[in-house]
Amino acid sequence: MPKRIGLVAAAVAVPAALVLTSVGIGQAAEHTPSSAQAAQVVKAEHQTAAVKNLDDPAKKEIAMKLVSSAENSSLDWRAQFKYIEDIDDGRGYTAGIIGFCSGTGDMLELVEYYTQVKPGNVLAKYLPALREVDGSDSHDGLDPNFTKDWKKAAEDKAFQDAQEHERDRVYFNPSVSQGKADGIGTLGQFIYYDAIVMHGPGDSKYSFGGIRKTAMSKAKTPAQGGDEKTYLNAFLDARKKAMQSEEPHSETSRVDTEQRKFLNEGNLGLEPPLKWKVYGDPFEINS
Repeated sequence: MPKRIGLVAAAVAVPAALVLTSVGIGQAAEHTPSSAQAAQVVKAEHQTAAVKNLDDPAKKEIAMKLVSSAENSSLDWRAQFKYIEDIDDGRGYTAGIIGFCSGTGDMLELVEYYTQVKPGNVLAKYLPALREVDGSDSHDGLDPNFTKDWKKAAEDKAFQDAQEHERDRVYFNPSVSQGKADGIGTLGQFIYYDAIVMHGPGDSKYSFGGIRKTAMSKAKTPAQGGDEKTYLNAFLDARKKAMQSEEPHSETSRVDTEQRKFLNEGNLGLEPPLKWKVYGDPFEINS
């Protein structure tokens, strides 16, 4: 698993013609919908037409499956709580549903949070070692039993909840929030999320912030008056270069045959059915 380095309320004027559309010519005026009824109809239609963001529960589930297809070659993202290995990317152990790494600080923060929630858990004894190896690929103080204890902890609902909490706090919520601020829809928010998962937050050249900065130098965001598809293509171009800068992440099918495919299809709402490939393996989500 690779690792990282609402609608605004507005007053809606209801034209008289709309109010009268359900009133036949010659009907009594008392049968004309009241202004309150007309407003309710407009509000209901507005809500129905509202574009869902990635933090909608159904869309979030799709996002988790898409990331898991690329990270673990499986749509079953909940099976990844127990995942742990060193993928030789210089970041030590990579583990869990989002690729928390012993060398980049987020694994340390996860175990610290888990220990706050459940003192004396099976991973708490590794906190001193995790602090020591932070910033390196070292396993000092972790081997030989850390991987076994991680898998044991993954059976604990409290640890599963802790992984989801930290995933949302560090990666999911910030990427969705930035996507909304940039005026991009569900697909764009997912593109942001997948990038921050692999490259991490921050402003260095190949971090999420750096990738976004490069994209914005090529195209305006929708919030700046730019075209959404043009901007997202620029972001994916920058993301691809970031991936190619690191050998462990240089396989770019999650951009080429997944995200770019959805973008080329014009599926900015990330609406199923979805069909894509990563590493040549086909996947689909039908509902």
